[in-house]
Amino acid sequence: MKRRIDGTGDRPAVAFTFAGQPCSGRAGDTVAMALWAAGEAVLRQSSKDGAPRSVLCNMGICYECLVVVDGVTVRACTTLVREGMRIERGGRP
Repeated sequence: MKRRIDGTGDRPAVAFTFAGQPCSGRAGDTVAMALWAAGEAVLRQSSKDGAPRSVLCNMGICYECLVVVDGVTVRACTTLVREGMRIERGGRP
């Protein structure tokens, strides 16, 4: 389900992959918002009990939205999406 807000479509499209699948966002989107707009809510599983995790604070304070971008673990809510990024579901904490 797409969640794109009207009026944001004039920014250039950015192609990337998430969990091996092609996705796209808009220039200036964070990874978190590009994934959410693409219908991807679960970004990782809890290392404690395997429960699904997603964006919580959306301002870089917590660690709920950890993903792996091109081999490096980052917060999805503070990382801007770039053309060609390879994004995988994150892990720990």
